[in-house]
This record gives sequence, C-alpha cells and structure tokens, in this order.
Amino acid sequence: MEDQNKNLILATALSFLVILVWFVLFPPPAPPTDPNAPATVESQTGTGTGDIALLPPAATGDGASAVDVATATTAPAAVRLPIDTPELEGSISLVGGRIDDLSLKGYFETLADDSPIVRLLSPVGSADPYYALYGWAPGGDLGFDDVPGANTEWRVEMGETLTPETPVTLVWDNGKGLIFRRVVSIDANFMFSVTQSVENTGTAAVRLAPYGIVARHGLPDDLQNFFILHEGVVRKVDGQLDELAYDDIPDLEVIAREGAAAEVVEVMADGWIGFTDKYWMTTLIPGADQPFSSVTKYVANADIYQTEARLPALSVEAGQTASVTTQLFAGAKEWETIRNYQNQGGIERFLDSIDWGWFYFLTKPIFWLLHNLNVMIGNMGLAIIALTVIIKAVLFPLAYKSYASMARMRELQPQMEKLKERVGDDRQKMQQEMMELYKREKVNPAAGCLPILLQIPIFFSLYKVIFVTLELRHAPFFGWLNDLSAPDTSSIFNLFGLFPWAAPEPGSLLALIFIGVLPILLGISMWLQQKLNPQPTDPTQAAIFAWLPWVFMFMLGGFASGLIVYWIANNMITFAQQYIIMKRHGYTPDLFGNIRASFSRKKPAEK
Repeated sequence: MEDQNKNLILATALSFLVILVWFVLFPPPAPPTDPNAPATVESQTGTGTGDIALLPPAATGDGASAVDVATATTAPAAVRLPIDTPELEGSISLVGGRIDDLSLKGYFETLADDSPIVRLLSPVGSADPYYALYGWAPGGDLGFDDVPGANTEWRVEMGETLTPETPVTLVWDNGKGLIFRRVVSIDANFMFSVTQSVENTGTAAVRLAPYGIVARHGLPDDLQNFFILHEGVVRKVDGQLDELAYDDIPDLEVIAREGAAAEVVEVMADGWIGFTDKYWMTTLIPGADQPFSSVTKYVANADIYQTEARLPALSVEAGQTASVTTQLFAGAKEWETIRNYQNQGGIERFLDSIDWGWFYFLTKPIFWLLHNLNVMIGNMGLAIIALTVIIKAVLFPLAYKSYASMARMRELQPQMEKLKERVGDDRQKMQQEMMELYKREKVNPAAGCLPILLQIPIFFSLYKVIFVTLELRHAPFFGWLNDLSAPDTSSIFNLFGLFPWAAPEPGSLLALIFIGVLPILLGISMWLQQKLNPQPTDPTQAAIFAWLPWVFMFMLGGFASGLIVYWIANNMITFAQQYIIMKRHGYTPDLFGNIRASFSRKKPAEK
C-alpha cells in the first residue's frame, strides 16, 4: 500500500511541478494599455516590384504624394462609402480608397448590456489607426503623381453602399491618359474582393505594379503579451506557415531601398500575409497561382507596422486595360468560417492562422470535437463535460490496466511485509528483492502514474484551445458563469454575491486568494479522489497528500472557468472509474472511513 501511495504522490507531484513551471513560464496576460493614450500617426511608405520605382526613404507619405505629419494627424476630411453586411458595418474613405472603418456586428467588447461592438479597423487620426489600402507603384517613365496612392481622391462610379449584393466601383483619372478603377465586393462574412484595373487611353505603353497594404500605427491597445499566444504577422509562403511577433518586427534588417526595417520574401503561389490578434485578423490574399513579394516592414520614425503584398509589374499597351484581383480578410477568426475559406475558397492552410501551438496534433482534433459537441448540445460548458467523458472513455483501457496494476500491488502487500522482516534495514537489498518480486509477478509499479501523466498534454492542449479560440470567448455555461474563457467571477470575498460589494478584479492578488465556486469544487473533487485509498502511514507522505488538493485549488483558481469545468468533470469520472475497478479486483474502498481517518489521523481497517 505504501508503494502504491508513493507512486500516486510521485505522479501527482510531477503533475504539480509541470503545471507550476507552466504557470511561471506563461504568466497571466498583462492588462491592456490605455486605449486613450496618444498614438503617433503618419502615412506609410510607397511600394513597388521589379523595376518599379520606390518612394525615397526620407519621405513622410506614401503612394502618389507625401503627406506631412499635421495633415496625417488631423486626418483629411473625406467622403465615405458605407459598408453594411450581416457581419460588418463601417465605411470606405474615398481619400485613398482606404478600407479603414470596420466593426464586427456580432461581437461586443464586454458582456455589459451597453457594451459597444468590437471595432477592427480605424482611420488615421483615431487612437489606433489600422487600415488596408491599395494602389499602384509607377515604373518606367511614370511618377508617383501618375498613379493612385494613399491620398488619391477617388470618386464613386457605381454603387451607394457596399453589401454582399451590391459591389461598388471607384474611379480616378490621372488626366494623362490613364484611368484607374477599383471594384470592391464583399461576401456575407469577412472577405473582401478588390479588383484593381488600369485603362491606358494614351499613345504609349506604360509599366506599373499593383500592391495591397495593411498598416497598423503603433501596437494594438489590447495586446496580450502572453507567451502562449502569437500576435503579430502571420503569413503563408509556398506551403510554409510563418509567424513574426510584434516585438521582433523592429529588429528586422534595415533595408535602405525600403527605408525601414523590412523583410521581403518572394512567394511563387498560394500565399497570404497579414496581422493576427487573439481573436481578429486582417490578411491580404493574392490569387492562388499569383506570385508576389510578401513584405513585413516597420517604419521606426512613424511607429508603423506594415504588411504588403506586391504583385509583379504589368505592361499595359495603348488602348488596352489590365486588371488584377486580390482578397482581403478582415474579421473574426471563426473556425468554421476560416475553414470554409480554406476548403471551399481554396486559401491554402488558412485554418492555421488560428494559433494551435506546439501540440497542434492534439489541439486541432480537441477543438474539432468540442465545436461539434457544442453544435449538438447548444451549451459550451456541457460540451466540455461531454468532451471529458469521451477523452476518459478513450483512455479507459489504459486506466483499467493502471488501476489493475495498482490492485496487483495491493495483493503483493503481504509478500512485501515479509521482505521487510527478512532484510531489515538493508535498503539496497530491499530494492533488489522488490524488483525481483515485481518481475516475477509481472507487476509494473510505475503503471499507476500513466493516467495522470497522460492528462498533462491533454490539459495543456485544452488550455490552449480555451485561451485562443474565438468560440470560447463570452461562451456561457449556467448562472454566473457567462464566459468560459475567463476565470470564475464568484468569490469568497463577498460570499459568492450575498454581501453587497464587488468581487476582486480577475487577475488581481485578492482574486487569487478569494477564489470562486469552481476552484473550490475542484479542490473538493481532488480531495475525494484521494480518499479512495487509506492515507499513508508515513507522516510526511500523509502531509503532502493532505495539502495537494488545496494547493491546486488556489493555484488553478485564476485559470479559465472552462478549464476548471473540464478538470472537475475529469476528477469525478476518474473517481467513478477507480472505484468500480477497485471493486472488480476484490477491494472495496472505505471512502467514508478514509475521510474520517483524515480528520482523526487514524488509519481505517481495509476491507
């Protein structure tokens, strides 16, 4: 029995150590920065490809002409074209044709009744400028004044409001024989299609290159700064998924031709590039077979993070028209929506834009199962419990062998006692005799650790799924548990809402001390599971056993409530499995006797 308890203590302690290391390495995210803090705003630099000219590095503007800081800060007044879809609302600025005003109708900043909807893109002059724009880089004899850029004043040629049923067309005539058009359409979700065309009404051929840009002035105000989560540039380059964190972008090599810290990667086909946050993403997507230059850039003097898709230069003969179509994803990282864009829309590996982490071989199937369970049940908390049941069922054969091994260890206790009497205090001789006994009886003393050890990667994978996937955000369970991605908001501090003062803010020191209902239930479930076996006779082991459930209770109290729901369900199912297996092997756990003994410090008699 003591060896069995030692194995269980070893496995539990190892689990505790791994989780403690995880907690130290991956501390809770830092609080978001003040959204009202002043932001540096300037327009971004121009782009080109091949023999296309670039704007000089010292310029403060982009595209057709430079924009001074004062103009950029005050944001030139512009006519706006409304955007109205089932998922999005906002507008397109006719200055530059920028898609720079976009909010997500189905998502709110908080759970408060008066919470505003999530705003994704914002224009220059706002607190956090973040936008997409398109243009042409000049080649040959053309100059920046001859092509549309960030501050070109477009006019509407067709359409009044951009909807899934009504695309809009913008037009700009350079007065020198080139007429530029931009047709913007959008689907019912988050995907824009942008067709840029140039009509050459002059007498000579011209050469120019289309580009798309996503620019972000300064860091996002809701930056998590959490090691487990990728935030920054995400891109797909010829089958390879690459990620570059915001912190690493300014450290890119300064390229004189770019006038900024930049990285230029040539993509042959099936590529995309953009910025990803925890739940939202803005991504430039050229055509599937379209080669382009994938550019990541940081303009230090303007504090602008920028991704670009530079398409190859086009030669347009006199009297001819050339066009190119690209896509822009701007919206929520909904698993099903992104999967459809990948599978039906042909955007290769687009689903990997969700940060599945190192354990992707576990996180992907776990989320797939959790998502489908939620669709069937209609409650994410119940779906987590159902997922736990399925995981425990899959692992049951191993658990059965483990508990059966523990039962065999119990059967060997009389022989172990005889060994102790025979060898006395000779520990080395005792270990040799024990190993021979285990080998002869075909018993593996470490088998009891396996179920707990297997739970560690599953626990981490579920933690990752709950933390990064949008479907868990603001997902309700029952009662006060209205966001399974957040910690339990109840607290001993106000006696779970009975006292008329607020509970401590999640993430605060008081919240870690005055825990809620779920962490308490977690501690109780671990304690009950422990009581299936009599307490160890060794006082040190007994003390460790006595403290472990309550240490875990406080340590995990600040974790997402969805994860605590999983662990409670896991503990209760494990309790039932272990009880049944023990009875099948001729041992009936004296649960109530063991509980009484834990208070009286007397070891109950085994049955």
